[in-house]
Amino acid sequence: MTSIPAIFVSHGSPTLVLDDVPARAFLQGLGDSLPRPRAIVAVSAHYETPGVRVNTDAQPRTIHDFYGFPKAMYEMRYDAPGDPALAADIVGRLTAAGLDADGEERWGFDHGTWVPLTLMYPEADIPVVAVSVDPEAGPDHHRRLGAALAPLRDDRVLILGSGAFTHNLGELRRGGRAELNAPDWVERFVDWTAGAIAEGRTDDLLHYRERAPDAARNHPTEEHFLPLFAALGAGGGGNGRRLHTSTTFSVLSMDAYAFG
Repeated sequence: MTSIPAIFVSHGSPTLVLDDVPARAFLQGLGDSLPRPRAIVAVSAHYETPGVRVNTDAQPRTIHDFYGFPKAMYEMRYDAPGDPALAADIVGRLTAAGLDADGEERWGFDHGTWVPLTLMYPEADIPVVAVSVDPEAGPDHHRRLGAALAPLRDDRVLILGSGAFTHNLGELRRGGRAELNAPDWVERFVDWTAGAIAEGRTDDLLHYRERAPDAARNHPTEEHFLPLFAALGAGGGGNGRRLHTSTTFSVLSMDAYAFG
């Protein structure tokens, strides 16, 4: 059986589950376009820890990690089961790869996990294991994380990196919701990064902070870009296929990619 590609998606605002935008429609069709997984490993930008932590809970909670949104957002639940056995396997694989990894129950499904999965797999009937990013560890750490999990793809496990292709919320507040066209500094970064992914320029991507135009402006902090490297590593580290491109709130590129 063909292995499941590793996927990176941009999860955008929590209201993506309600907003009538192209990225929402894309995610609603993405699950059906992939081989059905037996489990999902979600590497979310909103699960931040030193090292790597893996959620071991059999029934993870839904986390509403945002403020000032409509009441309906706080009533949403994503009640997919966890998979403690898979979580333990993941910890073992990461430790064997030389990464500081451990299991924990305190986390659950933050909106980086449940927003895209609500659209991709609304029945919430596939087990999900959440894996953290380390904002201080950089791209290569996350590439290695993904590479350690790559064999799981042959066992019908979907490796899903959930972050943002661009993520400057300070500019978003100034730009406003109505501005959907990306400014030049977003387009320059998106075009450069899309080219590097399509051409398999992994070294450039790992050093995007120094080489990509307007990198720091598009990512003042790195946590939302790091899940891309987990997907890249899980897909074998070569070139990727762009699955979707659009922009919301003028400065949030919602690009998605498949690797492997």
